[in-house]
Amino acid sequence: MEEKSVFETFELELDNDIKGFLKETSSWSYFLSILGFIGIGIMILFGVFFGAFMGSFMGGINPYQNLGFSMGYLGLIYVVIGILYFFPVYYLFNFSKKMKNALKTNNNHEFKMAFSNLKSHYKFMGMFVIVIFSIYALIFIFGIFAALL
Repeated sequence: MEEKSVFETFELELDNDIKGFLKETSSWSYFLSILGFIGIGIMILFGVFFGAFMGSFMGGINPYQNLGFSMGYLGLIYVVIGILYFFPVYYLFNFSKKMKNALKTNNNHEFKMAFSNLKSHYKFMGMFVIVIFSIYALIFIFGIFAALL
């Protein structure tokens, strides 16, 4: 008969302090996700407004014309960033709702799904940061080459 190691037989116990910390964490993550949704809505509305109306309000003057951009492209960038930011905020919102429900009903499945959403939130944010830093590195490298030429 094979003996199981300590790590295989370990069971996590949630005492009242840990449950209190998780309840407070879920409340703050709910608050931050609601603010995130509001910010996304404002960003998308601004992008649509900027892209659709700013060109006509400025009398057809485009200060970004020398860069090859129209005002519509800049509005589109805001909309795309808002759509990209929706996913981590949605994962954070799901974490908070599922964690509150899991703590209220002592439901292990909801508890597991809450942490699955939190993992997805951090995974998305981590990959997003890697992409942004990579873009910054490329811009820096191209800037150095452009300065040397």
